Amino acid sequence: MAAPSEAAVAKRRPFGTRFLTEPGRLFQHNAWDNVEWSEEQEANARSKVQENSSQLLPQDKQEEYEVNANRYWDEFYKIHENGFFKDRHWLFTEFPELAPNRNPSQNEVSACKCGYKEKSNNEGLASCENGHCSLETRAENQLNLVESTPKFCTQQSANQKHSEPKRSDGDYPGSSATYRILEVGCGAGNTVFPILQTNNDPGLFVYCCDFSTVAVDLVQSNAEYDSSRCFAFVHDLCNDQSPFPMPEESLDIVILIFVLSAILPEKMQSIVKRLSRLLKPGGMILLRDYGRYDLAQLRFKKGQCLSDNFYVRGDGTRVYFFTQDELDDLFTTAGLEKIQNLVDRRLQVNRGKQMTMYRVWIQCKYRKPVAPQP
Repeated sequence: MAAPSEAAVAKRRPFGTRFLTEPGRLFQHNAWDNVEWSEEQEANARSKVQENSSQLLPQDKQEEYEVNANRYWDEFYKIHENGFFKDRHWLFTEFPELAPNRNPSQNEVSACKCGYKEKSNNEGLASCENGHCSLETRAENQLNLVESTPKFCTQQSANQKHSEPKRSDGDYPGSSATYRILEVGCGAGNTVFPILQTNNDPGLFVYCCDFSTVAVDLVQSNAEYDSSRCFAFVHDLCNDQSPFPMPEESLDIVILIFVLSAILPEKMQSIVKRLSRLLKPGGMILLRDYGRYDLAQLRFKKGQCLSDNFYVRGDGTRVYFFTQDELDDLFTTAGLEKIQNLVDRRLQVNRGKQMTMYRVWIQCKYRKPVAPQP
């Protein structure tokens, strides 16, 4: 996609200026939010997607990625562990429901408080192969963005030492809490721990689950993990018979941050319906995920497409790119009401490398209707 002229860039509202480093070099990195695309840009993006999706992966290979999904995500976490912390300054600004009693002037949670070390990874800022951009780890860190990596859906059961807990409706983790949050696809805890530190409501209880046993191990072994306020467990979203540790209509918030995109598209609707049943009347699902024509989608090569707008990365993990209408249909079909459904288009410019990068995310809030009073 052609870089915009300096005049065109100057008209856009800057999101911020950051400095990214490589050995011996310093790059100024600017970003603009709420960027409007021209018809030409939209057409170019559509053409790139048509090109990279013209050759689908054979069905037997697609089935292999589905069956072995847990293995690919476990390998991901064995390699990265908790070294890819993304500073989430945006989290409580975009989703104040996560800490409703928070003072707006309260300082944001810092990376060091969460017990993470940002990976010192200076490998090619310009590289973006197989749909895995180095920018997705480096630039998003610098711009206070997040790509929490969700991992779900396999035909194999989780490791027995993390077997999901049995419960009765009156006795379960967090049963005495007054405000309950569930994060699905918690990764190494990069959302859970900031919530626990920022939301000081004594009635708060946070559940977090992941498809990866390795990821849940990382959460449970973190020094910030407090079993009196948090419960981490392995869960396979695609298995309808896989129980949750809490009863239906018990949650105030369900968080899906770059999670739904990792799931087989034909399974998304049943998963959203199942999660919606966990919400109290008035409870909300909060989502942030990939939008159609994001940079990562445009950089996929032929032979990596599984189906329309659904791809496999070089490491075996998968990703879908949504439109607003698709997400609206998923949530409203599950009986939820739209509170927010917006596209966040970002322009990131690395002046040192003369790179222009367009990122597209979608952010949603959908609420379970409150039953009318008799």
